Amino acid sequence: MERVNHTVTKFILVGFTTDPVMELILFVVFLGVYSVTVMGNTTLIMLVCNDSRLHTPMYFFIGNLSFLDFWYSTLYIPKILVICISEDKSISFVGCVAQFFFSAGLAYSECYLLAAMAYDRYMAIAKALLYSQAMSIRLCTFLVAASYLGGFINSSIITKRTFALNFCGDNVIDDFFCDVLPLLKLACGKTDGYQTLLYFFLASNVITPIVLVLASYLFIIATILRIRSTQGRLKAFSTCSSHLLSVTLYYGSILYSYSRPTSSYSMDRDKIVSTFYTVVFPMLNPMIYSLRNKDVKEALNKLFK
Repeated sequence: MERVNHTVTKFILVGFTTDPVMELILFVVFLGVYSVTVMGNTTLIMLVCNDSRLHTPMYFFIGNLSFLDFWYSTLYIPKILVICISEDKSISFVGCVAQFFFSAGLAYSECYLLAAMAYDRYMAIAKALLYSQAMSIRLCTFLVAASYLGGFINSSIITKRTFALNFCGDNVIDDFFCDVLPLLKLACGKTDGYQTLLYFFLASNVITPIVLVLASYLFIIATILRIRSTQGRLKAFSTCSSHLLSVTLYYGSILYSYSRPTSSYSMDRDKIVSTFYTVVFPMLNPMIYSLRNKDVKEALNKLFK
């Protein structure tokens, strides 16, 4: 335990296990996951940048989503690998603040970006004749920039309030990164006001984008039901099925982690859930948007040839 005038100067990240054999196995697993994540996201970014067929609003958003996922996984997995093979599992107070700030900023930005992608799918299906004019490069750039700006402004606020808490006791974080819930368990003194702030940020940064996504898909479903041919309906739905799967997995795991009362938190269970949206989801996204996508497959074949 590290204290200076009853103030924590560094934290100890417990990780997933203390068993050396399991740590070695996890090191190999996470190294493989990180390799696939980096390769998948960088390849998708490269395809979107270099292939003219992918210079459309939909792929512009997908490329930015891959950019976010690349940095999202890079924020966590290298530190996880160090924890698995090193006896020193500490992270400095400043390092914890930086990891928390970028973690929240990237997560909030992705929530907004997924909502912007839902609006793009609505315009593509419900307003097909006006799509190319309505979804101009200026609007697409504005939506992406607003996603980043909103995400990191909110991250600045929550980071400042989190590390203004008094960490005067145990400095052992029962997790693999500096997250809200394990840090809240280390805080001493009253935290009622801070927990209220957390629910406000959950509502404004997660639930509000979810409402926008749901509204977009209600209009999309209404438009699809008006299409007379079954083939036309399937084609329209296929254009947004990947995004719908991505939204369900990402928002679902975040809501499960952060929307429950603090009395029901289980760190072992929550570690598994947080691993999904911080490690597994960035690896799955390139697969979700490419395996059933004819344009991406053709661009990939062209790249290899």
